[in-house]
Amino acid sequence: MHGLGNDFVVIDGIGQAIEPAPDLVRRLADRRYGVGCDQVLLVERPRHDADFRYRIFNRDGGEVEQCGNGARCFLRFVLDKGLTPSRSVRVETLGGVLRLDMDAQGLVSVDMGVPDFAPAALPFVADGEAVTYALEGPAGVAEIGAVSMGNPHAVMRVDDVEKAPVATLGPALGAHRRFPAGVNVGFMEVVSPRRIRLRVYERGAGETLACGTGACAAVAVGCRWGVLGDAVAVELPGGELSVNWRGGADPVIMKGPATTVFEGEIEL
Repeated sequence: MHGLGNDFVVIDGIGQAIEPAPDLVRRLADRRYGVGCDQVLLVERPRHDADFRYRIFNRDGGEVEQCGNGARCFLRFVLDKGLTPSRSVRVETLGGVLRLDMDAQGLVSVDMGVPDFAPAALPFVADGEAVTYALEGPAGVAEIGAVSMGNPHAVMRVDDVEKAPVATLGPALGAHRRFPAGVNVGFMEVVSPRRIRLRVYERGAGETLACGTGACAAVAVGCRWGVLGDAVAVELPGGELSVNWRGGADPVIMKGPATTVFEGEIEL
Protein backbone atom coordinates (compact mmCIF):
# COMPACT_ATOMS: atom_id res chain seq x y z
CA MET A 1 0.00 0.00 0.00
CA HIS A 2 1.04 3.62 -0.23
CA GLY A 3 0.03 7.07 0.92
CA LEU A 4 1.28 9.55 -1.69
CA GLY A 5 4.20 7.27 -2.53
CA ASN A 6 5.21 6.58 1.07
CA ASP A 7 4.89 2.79 0.73
CA PHE A 8 4.16 -0.02 3.16
CA VAL A 9 3.99 -3.75 3.57
CA VAL A 10 0.85 -4.21 5.69
CA ILE A 11 0.44 -7.50 7.55
CA ASP A 12 -2.67 -8.92 9.20
CA GLY A 13 -1.53 -9.89 12.69
CA ILE A 14 -5.07 -10.69 13.84
CA GLY A 15 -5.64 -13.85 11.81
CA GLN A 16 -2.06 -15.07 12.36
CA ALA A 17 0.63 -14.66 15.00
CA ILE A 18 3.71 -12.72 13.95
CA GLU A 19 6.49 -10.83 15.75
CA PRO A 20 8.53 -8.79 13.26
CA ALA A 21 12.15 -9.21 14.36
CA PRO A 22 14.51 -6.56 12.93
CA ASP A 23 16.10 -8.95 10.43
CA LEU A 24 12.65 -9.98 9.16
CA VAL A 25 11.59 -6.34 8.72
CA ARG A 26 14.79 -5.59 6.82
CA ARG A 27 14.17 -8.59 4.58
CA LEU A 28 10.59 -7.56 3.79
CA ALA A 29 11.58 -3.92 3.19
CA ASP A 30 14.48 -4.69 0.85
CA ARG A 31 13.50 -3.52 -2.65
CA ARG A 32 15.73 -6.06 -4.41
CA TYR A 33 15.67 -9.15 -2.20
CA GLY A 34 12.32 -8.71 -0.46
CA VAL A 35 8.98 -7.04 -1.14
CA GLY A 36 10.19 -3.45 -0.80
CA CYS A 37 8.80 -0.63 1.33
CA ASP A 38 9.57 2.37 3.54
CA GLN A 39 7.85 0.80 6.55
CA VAL A 40 6.27 -2.48 7.61
CA LEU A 41 2.89 -2.08 9.33
CA LEU A 42 1.34 -4.70 11.57
CA VAL A 43 -2.40 -4.86 12.35
CA GLU A 44 -3.11 -6.40 15.76
CA ARG A 45 -5.86 -6.71 18.34
CA PRO A 46 -5.84 -3.83 20.85
CA ARG A 47 -4.40 -4.14 24.32
CA HIS A 48 -6.25 -1.11 25.70
CA ASP A 49 -9.33 1.01 24.89
CA ALA A 50 -9.22 1.02 21.08
CA ASP A 51 -10.51 -0.93 18.08
CA PHE A 52 -7.07 -2.06 16.85
CA ARG A 53 -3.39 -1.91 17.65
CA TYR A 54 -1.09 -0.52 14.95
CA ARG A 55 2.67 -1.17 14.98
CA ILE A 56 5.18 0.56 12.68
CA PHE A 57 8.65 -0.68 11.74
CA ASN A 58 11.08 1.39 9.68
CA ARG A 59 12.97 -0.45 6.99
CA ASP A 60 16.10 -0.51 9.16
CA GLY A 61 14.18 -2.83 11.52
CA GLY A 62 13.46 -0.34 14.31
CA GLU A 63 9.95 0.04 15.75
CA VAL A 64 8.72 3.64 15.85
CA GLU A 65 5.86 5.53 17.47
CA GLN A 66 3.84 7.00 14.64
CA CYS A 67 3.25 7.18 10.88
CA GLY A 68 0.47 9.35 9.49
CA ASN A 69 0.49 8.02 5.93
CA GLY A 70 0.53 4.50 7.33
CA ALA A 71 -2.47 5.31 9.53
CA ARG A 72 -4.54 6.17 6.48
CA CYS A 73 -3.51 2.91 4.80
CA PHE A 74 -4.30 1.08 8.04
CA LEU A 75 -7.96 2.15 7.90
CA ARG A 76 -8.35 1.18 4.24
CA PHE A 77 -6.73 -2.20 4.99
CA VAL A 78 -9.03 -3.14 7.88
CA LEU A 79 -12.08 -2.03 5.90
CA ASP A 80 -11.08 -3.88 2.73
CA LYS A 81 -10.26 -7.02 4.75
CA GLY A 82 -13.61 -6.93 6.56
CA LEU A 83 -11.92 -6.60 9.94
CA THR A 84 -14.36 -3.80 10.84
CA PRO A 85 -17.65 -2.51 9.38
CA SER A 86 -17.00 1.01 10.67
CA ARG A 87 -15.46 3.83 8.63
CA SER A 88 -14.38 5.41 11.90
CA VAL A 89 -11.98 3.57 14.24
CA ARG A 90 -9.73 4.25 17.21
CA VAL A 91 -6.24 2.81 16.86
CA GLU A 92 -3.64 2.21 19.56
CA THR A 93 -0.03 3.14 18.65
CA LEU A 94 3.21 3.60 20.59
CA GLY A 95 2.63 7.34 20.21
CA GLY A 96 -0.93 7.27 21.58
CA VAL A 97 -4.46 6.54 20.34
CA LEU A 98 -5.47 7.85 16.89
CA ARG A 99 -8.95 8.35 15.47
CA LEU A 100 -9.29 7.53 11.75
CA ASP A 101 -12.27 8.41 9.54
CA MET A 102 -12.93 7.68 5.85
CA ASP A 103 -15.22 9.94 3.80
CA ALA A 104 -17.45 9.02 0.85
CA GLN A 105 -14.63 9.74 -1.62
CA GLY A 106 -12.27 7.33 0.14
CA LEU A 107 -10.08 10.03 1.67
CA VAL A 108 -8.97 9.35 5.24
CA SER A 109 -8.81 11.94 8.02
CA VAL A 110 -6.53 11.27 10.95
CA ASP A 111 -6.81 12.99 14.32
CA MET A 112 -3.09 13.24 15.02
CA GLY A 113 -3.49 14.66 18.53
CA VAL A 114 -2.13 17.87 20.02
CA PRO A 115 1.42 18.90 19.04
CA ASP A 116 3.81 18.75 21.99
CA PHE A 117 6.58 21.36 21.87
CA ALA A 118 8.18 20.37 25.17
CA PRO A 119 11.79 19.23 24.53
CA ALA A 120 11.33 16.23 26.82
CA ALA A 121 8.50 14.95 24.59
CA LEU A 122 10.77 14.34 21.61
CA PRO A 123 13.25 13.94 23.44
CA PHE A 124 15.48 16.94 22.66
CA VAL A 125 18.31 18.27 24.79
CA ALA A 126 17.64 21.97 25.44
CA ASP A 127 17.81 24.42 28.35
CA GLY A 128 14.07 25.05 28.03
CA GLU A 129 11.22 25.24 25.56
CA ALA A 130 11.65 27.82 22.79
CA VAL A 131 10.02 28.73 19.49
CA THR A 132 13.31 28.22 17.63
CA TYR A 133 16.59 26.50 18.43
CA ALA A 134 20.08 26.85 16.96
CA LEU A 135 21.44 23.44 16.01
CA GLU A 136 25.01 22.95 14.86
CA GLY A 137 25.18 21.11 11.55
CA PRO A 138 27.92 20.11 9.12
CA ALA A 139 27.64 23.42 7.25
CA GLY A 140 27.13 25.72 10.22
CA VAL A 141 24.18 26.53 12.48
CA ALA A 142 20.67 25.54 11.42
CA GLU A 143 17.60 27.22 12.93
CA ILE A 144 14.87 24.70 13.67
CA GLY A 145 11.54 24.25 15.37
CA ALA A 146 11.10 21.04 17.37
CA VAL A 147 7.82 19.23 18.01
CA SER A 148 6.48 15.80 18.83
CA MET A 149 3.55 14.48 16.78
CA GLY A 150 3.75 11.20 18.67
CA ASN A 151 7.20 10.92 17.09
CA PRO A 152 10.01 13.52 17.02
CA HIS A 153 10.37 16.19 14.33
CA ALA A 154 12.78 19.02 13.60
CA VAL A 155 11.52 21.55 11.05
CA MET A 156 13.61 24.12 9.24
CA ARG A 157 12.52 26.79 6.74
CA VAL A 158 14.20 26.94 3.33
CA ASP A 159 13.85 29.32 0.40
CA ASP A 160 13.59 26.57 -2.23
CA VAL A 161 12.73 23.04 -1.17
CA GLU A 162 14.07 21.61 -4.43
CA LYS A 163 17.55 22.92 -3.60
CA ALA A 164 17.42 21.97 0.10
CA PRO A 165 20.34 19.77 1.27
CA VAL A 166 18.06 16.91 2.33
CA ALA A 167 20.54 14.16 1.45
CA THR A 168 23.35 15.66 3.57
CA LEU A 169 21.75 17.77 6.28
CA GLY A 170 18.86 15.35 6.83
CA PRO A 171 20.94 12.44 8.17
CA ALA A 172 23.32 14.80 10.01
CA LEU A 173 20.51 16.45 11.98
CA GLY A 174 18.53 13.20 12.20
CA ALA A 175 21.34 11.63 14.21
CA HIS A 176 22.32 14.80 16.10
CA ARG A 177 23.48 14.21 19.66
CA ARG A 178 20.80 16.58 20.99
CA PHE A 179 18.13 14.12 19.77
CA PRO A 180 18.92 10.97 21.80
CA ALA A 181 16.28 8.91 20.01
CA GLY A 182 16.93 10.43 16.59
CA VAL A 183 14.59 12.82 14.77
CA ASN A 184 12.73 13.24 11.49
CA VAL A 185 13.91 16.36 9.66
CA GLY A 186 11.52 18.50 7.60
CA PHE A 187 12.61 21.09 5.03
CA MET A 188 9.74 23.57 4.57
CA GLU A 189 9.25 26.19 1.87
CA VAL A 190 6.41 28.60 2.71
CA VAL A 191 4.53 29.45 -0.50
CA SER A 192 1.74 31.32 1.30
CA PRO A 193 0.02 31.19 4.70
CA ARG A 194 -2.15 28.39 3.29
CA ARG A 195 0.37 26.40 1.24
CA ILE A 196 3.82 24.92 1.86
CA ARG A 197 6.20 22.65 -0.01
CA LEU A 198 7.92 20.00 2.10
CA ARG A 199 10.57 17.30 1.94
CA VAL A 200 11.23 15.03 4.93
CA TYR A 201 14.22 12.90 5.85
CA GLU A 202 12.81 10.13 8.05
CA ARG A 203 14.96 8.41 10.65
CA GLY A 204 15.51 4.79 9.75
CA ALA A 205 14.05 5.24 6.25
CA GLY A 206 15.78 8.19 4.54
CA GLU A 207 13.88 10.67 2.39
CA THR A 208 10.40 9.44 1.53
CA LEU A 209 7.91 10.69 -1.07
CA ALA A 210 5.55 11.74 1.71
CA CYS A 211 5.50 11.93 5.51
CA GLY A 212 2.16 12.48 7.23
CA THR A 213 3.50 13.27 10.69
CA GLY A 214 6.15 15.46 9.03
CA ALA A 215 3.41 17.45 7.27
CA CYS A 216 1.60 17.92 10.59
CA ALA A 217 4.82 18.91 12.35
CA ALA A 218 5.67 21.47 9.68
CA VAL A 219 2.23 23.07 9.91
CA ALA A 220 2.35 23.12 13.72
CA VAL A 221 5.80 24.76 13.71
CA GLY A 222 4.78 27.17 10.94
CA CYS A 223 1.68 28.20 12.91
CA ARG A 224 3.81 28.74 15.99
CA TRP A 225 6.19 30.90 13.96
CA GLY A 226 3.21 32.96 12.74
CA VAL A 227 3.78 32.23 9.05
CA LEU A 228 0.91 29.76 8.46
CA GLY A 229 -2.86 29.80 8.90
CA ASP A 230 -5.09 27.14 10.43
CA ALA A 231 -5.72 25.26 7.16
CA VAL A 232 -2.71 24.41 5.00
CA ALA A 233 -2.16 22.45 1.79
CA VAL A 234 1.12 20.54 2.08
CA GLU A 235 2.85 19.71 -1.21
CA LEU A 236 5.09 16.66 -0.87
CA PRO A 237 7.08 14.93 -3.61
CA GLY A 238 4.41 12.21 -3.77
CA GLY A 239 1.34 14.45 -3.70
CA GLU A 240 -0.71 16.75 -1.48
CA LEU A 241 -2.14 16.50 2.03
CA SER A 242 -4.46 18.90 3.83
CA VAL A 243 -3.57 19.75 7.43
CA ASN A 244 -5.71 21.78 9.83
CA TRP A 245 -4.71 23.07 13.24
CA ARG A 246 -6.49 25.82 15.16
CA GLY A 247 -3.72 25.99 17.74
CA GLY A 248 -3.68 25.58 21.50
CA ALA A 249 -5.06 22.29 22.81
CA ASP A 250 -6.87 21.45 19.55
CA PRO A 251 -5.68 18.35 17.67
CA VAL A 252 -4.04 18.43 14.26
CA ILE A 253 -6.25 16.90 11.55
CA MET A 254 -4.58 15.44 8.47
CA LYS A 255 -6.50 14.28 5.39
CA GLY A 256 -5.33 12.41 2.31
CA PRO A 257 -5.56 9.26 0.18
CA ALA A 258 -4.61 5.64 0.86
CA THR A 259 -3.98 3.22 -2.00
CA THR A 260 -3.70 -0.56 -2.22
CA VAL A 261 -1.18 -1.64 -4.87
CA PHE A 262 -1.19 -5.43 -4.66
CA GLU A 263 -1.71 -8.38 -2.34
CA GLY A 264 0.44 -11.48 -1.97
CA GLU A 265 1.85 -14.15 0.27
CA ILE A 266 5.41 -14.65 1.48
CA GLU A 267 6.77 -17.53 3.53
CA LEU A 268 8.41 -16.18 6.68
